[in-house]
Amino acid sequence: MSFILHERLGALSVLRLNRPEKFNSFNRSMAVAMQEALDACADDAVRCVVITGNGKAFCAGQDLQEVTGPDAPGFKTILHEGYNPIVQKIRALRKPVVAAVNGVAAGAGANIALCCDVVVAAESASFIQAFSRIGLVPDSGGTFFLPRLIGFQKASALMMLGEKISAEQAAQWGMIHEVMADDAFEASWMKLAATLADMPTLGLALTKELLNASMGATLDEQLAHEERLQIEAGSTADYREGVAAFVEKRKPQFTGR
Repeated sequence: MSFILHERLGALSVLRLNRPEKFNSFNRSMAVAMQEALDACADDAVRCVVITGNGKAFCAGQDLQEVTGPDAPGFKTILHEGYNPIVQKIRALRKPVVAAVNGVAAGAGANIALCCDVVVAAESASFIQAFSRIGLVPDSGGTFFLPRLIGFQKASALMMLGEKISAEQAAQWGMIHEVMADDAFEASWMKLAATLADMPTLGLALTKELLNASMGATLDEQLAHEERLQIEAGSTADYREGVAAFVEKRKPQFTGR
């Protein structure tokens, strides 16, 4: 079976985690398939990517049966060859990546969602830093992104207590962008993704580059980086189209160039 269902809808690519009988938990084959799918999304024709889950769950994290079996891979292999490249590829993609969290997002599944550019969740979805419950530490960028999203104290408590929080609570804390009704979830995230795909993709890519840089930059370094990329953005066809459309009072037709 295909562990990642990859659907192209015009300029939109939808990646569905596809081990529904295992709540879309990752094994090594699924992690490799996810990396290959993300590499395929680097195609310039793709202007927005959505990651969601097939079935009731978004992703339950690591398949524990794999790590407890007789030929179990070590954690270095699991992280170095699996989760870390997934997070790095999401952050490196020069287009917006939306996490559409349709159900429970636990462990690495939660942290892969939180590293995306825009995170939306169904009202019945939930998030849990499940690592402490089995004596592990958060991975997949969780200790990097979560404190920056909700603050040190809340992140520390969630990681140590391993408490499940609702999508509504996650939105209130600023962990995710928006909660969407269950009965209209796919239509709602599809509309949001289509909006992003119609926007000036190159400008969004440069914005993403600035946000990535801001994680470790001083103010002076970030101001200089903004200056360089604003000059680059100002030379794009999308900038010229955006200004022309504003002056002519019409809807802009962006091409991502």
